[in-house]
Amino acid sequence: MKSIPVLFLSTFLALVSAAFPLLSSSAEKPNIILIFVDDLGYGDLGCYGNEVISTPNIDRLAAEGQRWTSFYASGSTCVPSRTGLMSGRHPGLLNKQPLKNDREALMPAMLKRQGYQTAMLGKWHLAGYPKDFTTSPMHPLNCGFDSHFGTPGSNDAPGPPKQTLEAFDNATSETWKIPLIRGREVIEHPADQSLFTKRYTEEAVEIIEAAAKKEEPFFLYLAHNMPHIPIFPSEAFAGVSKGGVYGDVVEEIDWSVGEVMKAVKDADIDEDTLIIFTSDNGPWTVFGPRHAGTAKPLRGEKSTSWEGGFRVPGIFRWPGTIKPGVVDDIAANLDLYATFASLTGGTELPSSKPGWLSQDLTPTLLEGKPSPRSQWLYGGSAFRSGKYKIHLSTEHPTDPETRKGRPRIKHETPLLFDLESDIGESNNIASDNPEVIERLLKEMNQLKNNSRS
Repeated sequence: MKSIPVLFLSTFLALVSAAFPLLSSSAEKPNIILIFVDDLGYGDLGCYGNEVISTPNIDRLAAEGQRWTSFYASGSTCVPSRTGLMSGRHPGLLNKQPLKNDREALMPAMLKRQGYQTAMLGKWHLAGYPKDFTTSPMHPLNCGFDSHFGTPGSNDAPGPPKQTLEAFDNATSETWKIPLIRGREVIEHPADQSLFTKRYTEEAVEIIEAAAKKEEPFFLYLAHNMPHIPIFPSEAFAGVSKGGVYGDVVEEIDWSVGEVMKAVKDADIDEDTLIIFTSDNGPWTVFGPRHAGTAKPLRGEKSTSWEGGFRVPGIFRWPGTIKPGVVDDIAANLDLYATFASLTGGTELPSSKPGWLSQDLTPTLLEGKPSPRSQWLYGGSAFRSGKYKIHLSTEHPTDPETRKGRPRIKHETPLLFDLESDIGESNNIASDNPEVIERLLKEMNQLKNNSRS
């Protein structure tokens, strides 16, 4: 048998390497760290255009990964967004099937079946506010997580009897009595909210260090309570930001991201770890700049179907596997389910369940191909297809004094916007494009009908 010339062999290997650049890095199951913040606005980060709040670590995360400009939350408020994230199903199309009936179909349970260590830190908010969260059937430990440290839901519940703007202005941990829970034990009540970000971060670093020493891949869900109101920076960050107290809180989250990135690098698992950063919905700007951020250049805010309610930062970093760049295609947080399943070998997707809309983003993340998603349904009142968006109805923001919703405005002729030329949804072009409205209405109804079966 003749030997293969060294030159030929090296050339052949080079060609194979060029043809399959992702093989070595993506063949193994990646560690996954999902950083999910609360009520952060589209325009609150430097990498999304903010010139006041300093976010160098998140900006570096974006520069070293993919930054998506049309990434959507599954809902414009906390629970719907988390429902879509954890189930891969659109919260408006569940057909009255509660997630507690499908706990084994949730994302952490799916990853657990793929051999992942799973840990959850921060805000859960998929169990409502039961009298005893520690025994709830929807506790994180019943949904696929090995460990849990955080709060049942938002850091504003329970709160004072009258949750007025003044109550937020003068908020303390004593006036907003939030329990901090480890597993099934309440360890602090009321918890010191100014330490939430710091404590979650320290715990995240410990989890990363411990998990890196084991052979199994890990999934860390770091769901910060901040910057949801009432906002609390720690002493180390109070007064440091040019963006006021809200900026302090965001800059502390940026510090947290930096600590997570450092822990991953120090554990020598940087190229084995996918880090995602996103927000559950847009900013709650109705309470003023002291308490909330900005969705600029988008219109609207949390609890509305304007872009500012649903469109959020979406950043993916995986050194050596995800090529850095900016993606203008459409994606949503419920797409993370199918994406994680694809990356980890999960084949049993709950795709037959009502509301399943999750799309696998790996062709875009790993190969730079167009996103598989071209449509998005904003609750049930607005719909996007490609560059066009219709509003069947629109909402006023929450009343800042009563915290009650205000009447929805129904439109006899849907509003129509071209999001490519009018990202701020300021120019209604419905009168000149009735055929576009008709097409989008047909597509929206078809999506709803196909997803409710």
